[in-house]
Amino acid sequence: MFSPSLLGGDFSRAGAELEEIASSGADYAHFDVMDGRFVPEITFGAKFIEDLRPLSDLVFDVHLMIEEPERHIERFVKAGADMITIHAESTRHLWRALSMIKEAGKDAGVAINPATPVSAIEPVLPIVDSVLVMSVNPGWGGQRFIPQSIEKVQELDSRRSEGALRYLIAVDGGVGRRNIRDLYANGMDLAIMGSAFFAEDDRKLFLHEMEESLQ
Repeated sequence: MFSPSLLGGDFSRAGAELEEIASSGADYAHFDVMDGRFVPEITFGAKFIEDLRPLSDLVFDVHLMIEEPERHIERFVKAGADMITIHAESTRHLWRALSMIKEAGKDAGVAINPATPVSAIEPVLPIVDSVLVMSVNPGWGGQRFIPQSIEKVQELDSRRSEGALRYLIAVDGGVGRRNIRDLYANGMDLAIMGSAFFAEDDRKLFLHEMEESLQ
């Protein structure tokens, strides 16, 4: 599965970019919300998502790269997020924050930065719907993939099998033609792509070629 990130697109034509994502065959659209604190950059807030929601039937995959996400979860739920992912490093109340998302009827995801081990999120693995492995340092687009991220995907896949757990494994950062096969072979379910997707002239063909490479 693929979740193109609007961070790699043109915000001034966000509605048209959503149409591009849908017409490419993707089922998800990824929204990187940055607050200038947890990461250096600032992108957009809940209103941006709320305004785009009526324009698309895509699954809105909202990635909160913000401090104390529990303060804002309710607002993003109301804005129309289908999936909300928060960082293990961003809150002292991770279980509570994830529970808030679940109680609102949305899919709850936990993300880990490149320097954070999988063991740090072991207590919440039974309750999450997805785990997002950051394969670059969060906050900037167009970075190079960190190869050690594949080991995290492997570990998450093993823990999932051993514990009979059901979470999706997502990877965000530097995902493209060079590493897509290795990632899927090691357990990744959802590929998040920004620059790699929007740099293509024919995005439908791009995803088709990516899918074919996994056969």
